[in-house]
Amino acid sequence: MFRQPLRNAKERLPLFLSECGRRARVLRDSLWRPPNRIDPSLRFVPGFRCGYWERETRGLELLKEWLSPEQFAQYDTKRYFEVTGCHSGKRYRISHGTSMNIHELDGAGCPCVGWCFAPKGYLVAGDVMLAQKIALETDERGALNVANKFFVPTSRNMHLHY
Repeated sequence: MFRQPLRNAKERLPLFLSECGRRARVLRDSLWRPPNRIDPSLRFVPGFRCGYWERETRGLELLKEWLSPEQFAQYDTKRYFEVTGCHSGKRYRISHGTSMNIHELDGAGCPCVGWCFAPKGYLVAGDVMLAQKIALETDERGALNVANKFFVPTSRNMHLHY
């Protein structure tokens, strides 16, 4: 009964995340303004590093435009923001970063499990966090189906030995 919808969701989520990343890049690039000068220290670094800080800045600007006022205030002060999953209503904390930066919160607001998923490609943190936010708020089940789950050490479970 549930196999076909789950199979469809698993097939569609990578495409959805890829499309989110592509849309974020298009929006970011539409906001891009060429710098007045090129940092001479970057000229010796091939490929990816060239213009990295400009891309990072544009990615964070785009992310902040998509955050609610509450999420923006959280991110501005704590470098993370919380989202609510569309299917379960669970809360997730997305910290600044590109991997292993999503924590599911328990009823007390403490991290209980970690999730790792991201769109394909070499994207800056702002673009990755925006794709993660959109995925959890619009297709939580699909996002978690392709995510890697990881252990989050807390004071309550530090006595466990693995």
